Amino acid sequence: MIGQRLIQNFRGNRAVLWGGPDAATETLEKTLAKVGVSLARFEDVDLAALDPNRDVLLIDGDFPFNPASVLVSGTALPIAPAIGIVGIEAPSRLRLLTEAGVTSFLRKPVHAGAIYSALFLCVNNYRRMRTMELRLAEHDRRRNGRRFVIKAVVTLVQSHGLNDEEAFAWLRRESMRRRQGIEESCEALLAEGFGNYPAHWPSDNTAAGSSHKEEEYGDASLTDDDGCRDSDGRAVDRHGCGPDQARRA
Repeated sequence: MIGQRLIQNFRGNRAVLWGGPDAATETLEKTLAKVGVSLARFEDVDLAALDPNRDVLLIDGDFPFNPASVLVSGTALPIAPAIGIVGIEAPSRLRLLTEAGVTSFLRKPVHAGAIYSALFLCVNNYRRMRTMELRLAEHDRRRNGRRFVIKAVVTLVQSHGLNDEEAFAWLRRESMRRRQGIEESCEALLAEGFGNYPAHWPSDNTAAGSSHKEEEYGDASLTDDDGCRDSDGRAVDRHGCGPDQARRA
């Protein structure tokens, strides 16, 4: 499996400092400017409008805050990549930073040589976490929707005489026609009612269609004249009394 491309260039990004008014920002601002990152305070920006692809949160652990305020609703992921700034290494403060989803740390007093490493780890670990969250959410969605697929398959098997593979193939075609995932398509079909399947779906005798054709055409040589026909379809006598022989007689 090929991993994600690592981000190394942060030029044009913005760092948003979540901290008290006494937070020392001189070293942060100068060092971030060298790698093309601007620095702003959280009071001056709309946190809800942060872009996780361009913005980075710097959270001062010594400044009281509610971790839920920086998390994406319903997830354990922050609204943007987050770096925790640690002054007092009390377990309670470290716990708050962890709950806020920080993926790297800076130790107070902040040293210029540690800022790029923290930024690199923060952004790339966040991207990995976000990918995992999206995959888990997709897996949960599909797992929850599988019950609708099973119900739809059972309905087709019972009402149209198909086997499970044929029923699933029809459901896949219908989902592609609707341009939906198969789970959403089956849920919609079930909501519409079993009697409202599209006209192009298999009829009750579709599964047996091939056997009907075999019964109808499988022994075409048997006709009312006891099958007395040659390869060209002309009537012949089963005992060799064909039309020519009858004329000669």
